[in-house]
Amino acid sequence: MTPNEDRKIREKFKQKTWNEIKTNDSWAIFKIMAEFVEGYERLGKIGPCVTIFGSARTKPEDEYYILAENIAYELTQSGYGIVTGGGPGIMEAGNRGAHRGKGTSVGLNIKLPFEQHDNPYIDPDKSLDFDYFFVRKVMFMKYSQGFIVMPGGFGTMDELFEAITLIQTKKIGKFPIVLVGRKFWSGLIDWIKTTLVEEGNISPEDLDLISIVDTEDEVLEVIDTFYKKYSLSPNF
Repeated sequence: MTPNEDRKIREKFKQKTWNEIKTNDSWAIFKIMAEFVEGYERLGKIGPCVTIFGSARTKPEDEYYILAENIAYELTQSGYGIVTGGGPGIMEAGNRGAHRGKGTSVGLNIKLPFEQHDNPYIDPDKSLDFDYFFVRKVMFMKYSQGFIVMPGGFGTMDELFEAITLIQTKKIGKFPIVLVGRKFWSGLIDWIKTTLVEEGNISPEDLDLISIVDTEDEVLEVIDTFYKKYSLSPNF
């Protein structure tokens, strides 16, 4: 293989040489720091908020889009703001419900080559763009008083299990994690019970970290019941 052919293959699969990796890593530190600083400064002012996760591919006519919008609306009527990933689908529904309820509507957008774009229901001064998933996830964890997890794909699962892991290992304080849609989540929960618990990979009480519901009223009940015991404050 010629050097030119090797370069074309690496470009196609976005592979880098070791020297390129080292150089890029050194400069990336400054951009990572900048994203953390901006996130901390802007999100530290938003007040108590609940984050809504879910698929970017969910259409406005879908039952889960409608449900997510209603959940967000009801949460704003109880004094919570809404944080989402800032994109379309369930994220748009969450911001749309917050906008309808005249509550705080925050969007933490991630720059992607497909699917992701800002939705129009985010407060103009509360829209942030991130290059790094891990920086954005820190913002979700740090400034959320609860996670509402609607049906979604790999990204939704990533955010869900990150939160469960951090709470399970006591790296952050406990907050409510609510899975919405028993039909969607039941297969995963059954697998967790019959495989992870039975194999001894997690403890049975770890399942107490999550709630599974179907309606906006149930979501509000879980959030309100939890915060009768705890004041509303960031986790970090």
